[in-house]
Amino acid sequence: MASELQLKHWSIETDTNQIAWCRLDVQGESANVLSREVMAEFGQVLDSLEQHPPRGVAILSGKDNGFIAGANVKEFSRVQDRAEAERVIREAHALFNRLEKLPCPTVSAIKGFCLGGGLEMALACRLRVACSESGTRLGFPEVMLGIFPGFGGSMRAVRRIGPLHALELMLSGRTVDARAASRMGLVDRAVPERQLIPAARALLLQPPGPAQRRILDRLLALRPLRVLLATFLRRQLRSRARREHYPAPYVIVEHWEENGGSDPAMLESEARRVPELLMTPASRNLVRAYLLQERLRSLGRESEPRVERAHVVGAGVMGGDIAAWCVAQGLTVTLQDREPRFIAVALKRARALFAKRLKDRRLVQNAMDRLLPDLDGRGVPAADLVIEAIVEKEQAKIDLFRAVEPRLKNTAMLATNTSSIALETLNRGLAQPGRLVGIHFFNPVDRMQLVEIVHGEGTAQEWTQRAAAFCRQIGRLPLPVRSAPGFLVNRVLTPYLLEATTLLEEGVAAEAIDEAAMAFGMPMGPVELADTVGLDICLSVAQHLSAKLRAPVPKRLEKLVQEGRLGRKSGRGYYEFHNGKARKSKVEAAPQVLQGIEERLVMRLLNECIACLREGIVEDADLLDAGMIYGTGFAPFRGGPMQYARSLGRARIVERLNALQARCGDRFAADAGWAVFAN
Repeated sequence: MASELQLKHWSIETDTNQIAWCRLDVQGESANVLSREVMAEFGQVLDSLEQHPPRGVAILSGKDNGFIAGANVKEFSRVQDRAEAERVIREAHALFNRLEKLPCPTVSAIKGFCLGGGLEMALACRLRVACSESGTRLGFPEVMLGIFPGFGGSMRAVRRIGPLHALELMLSGRTVDARAASRMGLVDRAVPERQLIPAARALLLQPPGPAQRRILDRLLALRPLRVLLATFLRRQLRSRARREHYPAPYVIVEHWEENGGSDPAMLESEARRVPELLMTPASRNLVRAYLLQERLRSLGRESEPRVERAHVVGAGVMGGDIAAWCVAQGLTVTLQDREPRFIAVALKRARALFAKRLKDRRLVQNAMDRLLPDLDGRGVPAADLVIEAIVEKEQAKIDLFRAVEPRLKNTAMLATNTSSIALETLNRGLAQPGRLVGIHFFNPVDRMQLVEIVHGEGTAQEWTQRAAAFCRQIGRLPLPVRSAPGFLVNRVLTPYLLEATTLLEEGVAAEAIDEAAMAFGMPMGPVELADTVGLDICLSVAQHLSAKLRAPVPKRLEKLVQEGRLGRKSGRGYYEFHNGKARKSKVEAAPQVLQGIEERLVMRLLNECIACLREGIVEDADLLDAGMIYGTGFAPFRGGPMQYARSLGRARIVERLNALQARCGDRFAADAGWAVFAN
C-alpha cells in the first residue's frame, strides 16, 4: 500500500488481523518531526485509510530514539506572516480531525519522546499505549517557544485529562513519564517495551469503552468556575514571568477561560491565537534560542569515543557536583581529595541529587555504588577522562597535571574545570601540552546546561572534539571558546557584576539593582546572582580579570569574603539568606531610576560582548548569544545580547555608551568592535 502511494516518510503495513501499522520515519532527520511535507504525506495516508478502512490503525515510530519530537521548529522561523501561520494550523486541524473520525479504533504506540505536535497527533487517536521504561517522555513544550499547542492539542488535552492537568502541562512545558501519563489519563496503558506492540494490538482488537469525565472536570467547563481558576492561575503566573516578556502563558489561560466550554471554540481560538503569538518578537527570539541550542548540541559528535569511567580531582562543591552529575548520567566515577571528610560531604550532596532525580531507592543505591571515594587517585589509570576541579590557584593545578599525566592511558582526556586561568599557563611542563582541554561547568552543575570547551593555541582538535562529545553524552551543551582570561561567560558577566557593585557603593539598594535587571528580563538580579555563585568565586574571577578589564577589584567584595560572608552557601553575602532564599526589602524606586540602573548594567554587558567577538573568544555572534542564554540565563525572549544589540542598532548603542562614559567614566568607552558590528 505504501509503495502504491509512493510515500517517503510514512509506511503502511496491514497484518492478518487487518490492522494497519502506520510507521513514521522522517528521512534525513535523526528524529521524527512534523514538517509540512510530513503532514501533507500524512494526508495521503488518511486518504488510503478512509477509502479502505481496516479493522484498526496503529501509529508508531520507525526510529529507535522516539515517537515524534513535535513540529519542525526550523519552519517556524520561516513563516512570513500571521495568515501563513493560520493556514498551517487549520490544515493540521483538518488532518487530525480526519484521524479522530476514522471509522475504526486508532492507537498511538509511544516509545521515547512524544512532544508537542507528536502528542497532539497521539491525542487525536482514540487510544494510547506508552513504553514504561526510561526515556519515554510526553509533554507540551510549546510555551518554551512562546506559543501553545496549536494542532488541536489544547482542546483534546482538556477533554482527555481535564483542565487542571492540561493547563499545568501547557503552562510549565514539563514532560511526564509513561506511568505518570497513565495516572493522569493521558495514555491508556503503560507497559514494558516488549509488550508495546502486543498491547497496541490488544487495544485495537478489544477497545475499551469511552472514559468517563470526572465531576470536577465537568464543573470546570462552566464559565463561572473557569473565571475563578483563571484568576488564580494568573496570580501564580505573575510571580514567575512578566506578561510583557512572556505573553504565551497568559494567553493560554485566556484561551481556556474564554473557550473551555466548547471544543469548536477551542479549535477556532487555537487557529487565531497561536499565529498571533508566533509573530511576536518574544516567540521569534525564543525560537531563535531553541535553534541556537540545537546548534550547540550538534557540536558534540556522537561518533567520538564514549566516556565510561571518569576520575574527578577535587571534592568541593564544583568537583563533587560534577562527579555526581556524571554518575547520574550513567558513568562510573572515582572522586579524589586530600581528606575523607571532603569526599564525605560530596557523597552526601550526591545522594540528595540522586534521590531527587531517580526517586527509586534501588536506583539511588546503584548510583551511589558507581561513585567511588578515591583518596590516593587509584582510578586515574583506568579513567577515560580525568578532570581537575581543585582550588583556583595556578601552581597547584600545574603540579597536579604534572603528577597525573604519566599515569594516564593513551586514550584518556585530561581536563580542567578552571573558571578563568588560561590553558597556556596550566599546561606548562606537560609532555603533551596539547592534550589539556578546558571543560568548564557552571554552578549549580545539575541545573546549568552550558559547558565551555576551552582550547588554547596548541590544544589538539581531537581533544576538544572529544570533550564536546562528552558534554553531549552527559546531557550538556558544549560551547567552544578560546583560552583567554575569563573565557566567555565569566568575561562578560564580570563587568556586569562589577557595575552592580559600583551601584551598591554609590548607595543604590541591592533590591533596586536586582529589580532593574529582572525588569529587563534577567531571571535573577546581579546582586543575588553574585551571592548565588559565591562571593569568593566572584572575587577570584575579578582578581584574574581586573587587569584585562582595567577595573579595580571592589573593596566591599574583598571585605565580605574576608568576613566569611560568601553568599548563599554561607547564609550571608550582600543579602542574608533564610532556607536558601534571599531576604529582600520592598523596592521603592521611580521607574526612571530603574531604567538608569538597567542601562548601566546592560551597556557594560553588551560592550564586553562585542569585545569578545572582536577578540575571537567565540566563533561568531550566534555562539555568543547561545553561550549567554544557556550559561547566564540572559533574557531568552530577547534572543541573546547580540540579537538585542541588533534591535537597538549600532548608532544608538554607541550614543548611549558615549553619554555614560561622560557621566560615569572610561569603563563605558565604546569598544572598537562596534565599528564593524552589522545591525
